[in-house]
Amino acid sequence: MRGDGFQNKIIEYIKANRVSTTEVADAMYKMGELDPRLRCLVPGSRAVGVVHYVPAVEGSNYYTHKYLRDTPRDSVVYVDAQTCGGLAIFGGLVVKFLMLYRQAAGVVVGGLVRDAHQILKEKWPVWAYGTTPIGCVNKDVPFDENYYLQRKKEIDGAIIVADDCGVIIIPEEKQTEELCERLEFIEWQEDMWFDCIDRRKWDTFDTVCLKKYE
Repeated sequence: MRGDGFQNKIIEYIKANRVSTTEVADAMYKMGELDPRLRCLVPGSRAVGVVHYVPAVEGSNYYTHKYLRDTPRDSVVYVDAQTCGGLAIFGGLVVKFLMLYRQAAGVVVGGLVRDAHQILKEKWPVWAYGTTPIGCVNKDVPFDENYYLQRKKEIDGAIIVADDCGVIIIPEEKQTEELCERLEFIEWQEDMWFDCIDRRKWDTFDTVCLKKYE
C-alpha cells in the first residue's frame, strides 16, 4: 500500500526526526541519490517535500519560468537542466520568488546558478552543481514536450530529501510501509551505535560489524 497516507507519514517522520540523507539512503538499502554532483550552497540547509519537476533546455530558462509558476507550496523544486552547458539556470530573483511567494521547501538545480551572494545572505536552501555569473537567456527555444511529460510522469509523486550531504529522491513506488519501518529502524540503530561508542566506549568494529549489542 502506498499513496498520500504513506507519503505524508514519511515526510512528517523525516521532518520531525531530522532524518539525514545518509539515514534515508541506508533505509533504501544504500540507494536513492538524485545526482552526486549536487552540492548544498548554504551549509546547514535542509529540505524535505514532494518534488515539483521543471525543465531547462537549450541554454534558455523560458520553460523553466513557465513551469515554475505552478510550484505547489511546501514542494521541493527540481530543475532538470538539459543542454544548458556552463550557464546558470537562474539566480536570486527566481529563488526569492520560489521561497517567499510560492513558499517552496527548497530548490534543487541539476546545473549551475548565479547570484550566490544573495542566496548565501538570505540562507535560502539551494542545491546545485555550482555557480557562475553567466546566465541562460529567457527566449523561447525548441522544446521536446513529449520528453518533458514523460520525465514528469516518472518523477511526479517522488519525495526529495536534501541536506549538507546531498540529495536523495524517494520514488512513489518506494513510499511503502516497509520504508516507514526501515526509517524507524535506521534511526534506532544510529542511536544504538552512538550509545555504544559514547557511553559503553566500544570500538566501531564491535559496534557496527559485530553488533555485540544484539
